[in-house]
Amino acid sequence: MKATVWRLFFCQALINATMVGQVAMGALIGHSLSGDQALATLPMAVQMTAVMAASIPASMIFGRYGRRTGFLIGAALSLLGSLTFAAGVWFQDFWLYNLGAVFAGGGWGIGQHYRFAAAEAATPAWRPRAISLVMAGPILSALFGPEIVKHSYDLFAPTLFLGTYLVLALLPVIGMLLLSGLELPPPPARTGARTPIPEILRRPAFVAAAVAGLVAYGTMNLAMTATPLEMMLCGFSVGAAATVIQAHSLAMFAPGFVTGHLITRFGVMRVIVTGAALTAACVGVALLGREFWHFIVALTLLGVGWNFMFVGATTLLATSYAPEERVRAQAANDFIVFGTVACTAFLSGFVHHRYGWEVLNLTLLPPLAVALALLAWQRLRMGRVQAAE
Repeated sequence: MKATVWRLFFCQALINATMVGQVAMGALIGHSLSGDQALATLPMAVQMTAVMAASIPASMIFGRYGRRTGFLIGAALSLLGSLTFAAGVWFQDFWLYNLGAVFAGGGWGIGQHYRFAAAEAATPAWRPRAISLVMAGPILSALFGPEIVKHSYDLFAPTLFLGTYLVLALLPVIGMLLLSGLELPPPPARTGARTPIPEILRRPAFVAAAVAGLVAYGTMNLAMTATPLEMMLCGFSVGAAATVIQAHSLAMFAPGFVTGHLITRFGVMRVIVTGAALTAACVGVALLGREFWHFIVALTLLGVGWNFMFVGATTLLATSYAPEERVRAQAANDFIVFGTVACTAFLSGFVHHRYGWEVLNLTLLPPLAVALALLAWQRLRMGRVQAAE
């Protein structure tokens, strides 16, 4: 079991390295190719829309053919995405570059199910640790993704970032090799009567988990996507922006080594609430100024806050469905979460351009309040159920 989880850890690291690199480059390339600041984050928005759209087909593939086949398809899409990105940069074609975001988003969307595969491969007692460990895999992405950008973006100067995408294209190939021979639980047995999706969506535990997850990812993506662009407008270099994204990525994934232990010891609700508090602290730091330390401290707090909220939400989600419902419930959750992320990616460039950096950061606070209110409601409901028993 542990060997399987560790292999999933490395697969998650590889698929996420392409996303970490894309975060560091995407808004800069979008601004360069489109010539319009409001369109700078469109490629990231397209990519997140593809992540959302991939959730339903992924559930069908996983349900019929199993996890390994689905993950191989995801790796192939990620490879195609990197190569199409490279073509868009080479031909200086903004819309071809956006097509690459469609393929890359599909691959990354399928890759989001590595955490669910870890939960299925682990025993119930070890499940929170398995989930958090696989979600810590991208710590390797955080270390090497921005470094790939720093050291390869000018390999084919004056065509910047072409070399980066060619290097990133190698990563899904390595992932395919790791997936070869990987043993995972078989697809759930098909039954004559399946639970309707609306019934799953109405469950209080599902609602609380989905909202916590979408707020965690949505608020994080809103601020993160615009940060490299804001830094560029403040006069910082590509390397400085990549360093901030690297610190942010490390903060997102490094806590995964301990988040599962924290959930086991203190409970999932407390961990999610702590994550929301750290995200709110990020807003406070971002509003203090635009020096380099403001960006790196704010994005570090944002990363840890995301980890606590999202790992907690994933753990909570696992309590909301029966084993035979897992693939459909997970697909519904990811459709909701990454639909929100796609919206925030679209809004990030617009809000940043129209209203500025301060307003962009303040928009993180209302969703956090909603998530905390729903968690309080879920905790109160659980208390009443336990008292009735």
